[in-house]
Amino acid sequence: MPGARRPAGEHLSDCSPPRVWPYGDRPTEFLGIDVTHGPLTKQSGVFLLASEFGSGAQRGSTGSTVLRRLIAGVILIGVATVIVVIVAASIGPFTVPFTHTASTLLDLIGIGESNAKPTEQAIIQSIRLPRIFLAFIVGAGLGISGGIMQGLFRNSMADPGIIGVASGGAAGAVLAIATGLSTVSTFFLPLFAFVGSAVSMAVVFLIASVGGRFSIATLLLGGIAVSSFLGALTTATIILTDDLNVQRQIIFWIAGGFDTARWESVQIAAPIIVAGSFITIFVARDLNLLLVSEDEARALGVRVTLVRNTLLVAASLITGAAVAFSGIIAFVGLVVPHVVRLIVGADHRVLLPLSALGGGLFLLVADTAARIVLSPAELRVGVLTALIGAPFFIYLLLRSKARLI
Repeated sequence: MPGARRPAGEHLSDCSPPRVWPYGDRPTEFLGIDVTHGPLTKQSGVFLLASEFGSGAQRGSTGSTVLRRLIAGVILIGVATVIVVIVAASIGPFTVPFTHTASTLLDLIGIGESNAKPTEQAIIQSIRLPRIFLAFIVGAGLGISGGIMQGLFRNSMADPGIIGVASGGAAGAVLAIATGLSTVSTFFLPLFAFVGSAVSMAVVFLIASVGGRFSIATLLLGGIAVSSFLGALTTATIILTDDLNVQRQIIFWIAGGFDTARWESVQIAAPIIVAGSFITIFVARDLNLLLVSEDEARALGVRVTLVRNTLLVAASLITGAAVAFSGIIAFVGLVVPHVVRLIVGADHRVLLPLSALGGGLFLLVADTAARIVLSPAELRVGVLTALIGAPFFIYLLLRSKARLI
């Protein structure tokens, strides 16, 4: 009976096994976990088969394998990130030698003493580091949100803005710019964008809950409808605004960028994104079970409604905070989780942390390239990520289609 707990002492092995047991080496295993030693949700190693996303069936993964994959991924991405940070902090209209940048960064964490000139230290610490930190944090937020949305909707084509959060942020930011409130305080623009994202999320959740029964399908369709409506309002505002400067500000914000990054921006965005990310990683094991079957997950002790709503709200808030301080940046939350899944598999305990780190690294590289590709002018980051992400994603789609054929 769906929703009923299995009596004490009764295990998966007591049930009539399928003709070929696909989830482990023995009938007492489920996705590589021995279920004879306690509830499945209390053990490590729940691994969602990669075939759920069309990437081929894989074996279940034990807890030690998951940990090894996670550590290896963190080390590789961490080393790459350190290198990119040094490069990003060194190059620009005013070039700083790599050795001076490295010594300055080490000095900031209490190792050694900087040999850079005072001007070079000021540029690194006050201008480039805030931008670097904000780009990485926003990229991490978009990466992990994309992984959550793709998992919840069981669709690797889903992205963080699929339920209208990004469109709500854009509408809030456009309202702040068009009314002139963005000039009152530098924090009014991200505040309006975040509030717009939150309101959009609440409306979509309300639509999905009409009738007293929450529906993922209705959530998706409601998000598309709300996004279209808010997109129309944003376009109408741009068209009806006579002030060319206001139009330019709106278009620049929508295109996404970090040219206004400050340490205050990092201090506001980071706690929201980091807290939301930790919450989602904490329930990643339950997300694996949800993707097998909601009824099976419920029977195994997962509080399906609580887990699903927690993931949706956390992903929406992360996306809202990211959009508030960066504008609309496309393809990070779509491409990065997809690529990570192809490399490490679909276990969300590995996928979500590495999607966050990979998203941060990807957006940091994109922002660095955007600063130098048209130097001394600057290309908007959202434009560059779309130019890179769209062809790459088409390549992935064609590659997947070729495998199916």
